[in-house]
Amino acid sequence: MLLLICNMSTKEDVLKKLISSGNSFVSGERLANDLGKSRAAVWKAIKSLQGEGYAIDAVTNRGYRLSDNNDVLNKDLVESKLDFHARVIYYPSIDSTNNQAKRLIENGENDTMLVFADEQTAGRGRQGKSFYSPPLTGIYMSFVTHPMTALKNAVTATTAASVAVCRAIEVLTDKHPRIKWVNDVYLDGKKICGILTEAVTDFETGTVSSVIVGIGMNIKTLDFPDNVENAGCLDASVKRADLIAEIANQLNHIINNSYDDFIDYYRSHSMIIGESINFIKNGTVTHATALEIDREGGLLVQLANGEKTVLRSGEISIRRR
Repeated sequence: MLLLICNMSTKEDVLKKLISSGNSFVSGERLANDLGKSRAAVWKAIKSLQGEGYAIDAVTNRGYRLSDNNDVLNKDLVESKLDFHARVIYYPSIDSTNNQAKRLIENGENDTMLVFADEQTAGRGRQGKSFYSPPLTGIYMSFVTHPMTALKNAVTATTAASVAVCRAIEVLTDKHPRIKWVNDVYLDGKKICGILTEAVTDFETGTVSSVIVGIGMNIKTLDFPDNVENAGCLDASVKRADLIAEIANQLNHIINNSYDDFIDYYRSHSMIIGESINFIKNGTVTHATALEIDREGGLLVQLANGEKTVLRSGEISIRRR
């Protein structure tokens, strides 16, 4: 058992060195000297990492480096790409990153956290729906802050997340996603990302002590269960670690800057203005026309009788003509 622990430690240390070296080669001798290990131990660590799916270039007289085509998730890899401090936690598989974030909070965690996984076995969406989260083809992450003091209300928290997702996609790819109120992200008429924002309340003070923003995005997912409707994927040449980190960076920026920093972007990227929609309120489906999104992120709609009202939460769908 002790030997296994040592090997695991060597493997993790070698991976950290390769990550920190970027595109530069690192010789086996240097890795061994820096880590205080034998050349044989370094070689075994490299082989173990390659066996786990890491693409590592090995060139005689030059050494090793992580290949550009890596799309393997890792705590250190994502953490190295953040431009702010957060506790970063990675799981190969978890029931739900939001569920795990809640458990960590219940156990006393009070840092800003970024929790992500390769797979969710019980991913959750809004309105009690499940979120299909197969291994390796998407990103499944939860961003936790205590609390989101710069954001005005629950609608604002969830709209901020959709803006962070869209901005990250635009930074890293040539895609131009749109937002279906409240917070679903669409591309070419298909939903590629869902967002579930949950609050943890301090019952003694009656205040929100933590906000958990769960984000699930289909990157390369092509096959969906029959009960998943109108789903698509990003289908872009982007690494999952880069996208997770960029979304977190964008969301952290929104949280710590002015409200106006993102609400104009959110309004300009809406895909429903002028569309005929259905919305559900108190269990009743109502037809309306989406007119505009107000400064607080609410949706102004016009009913069939000409009356206007503002939706602050709920579920809508676009009526197909």
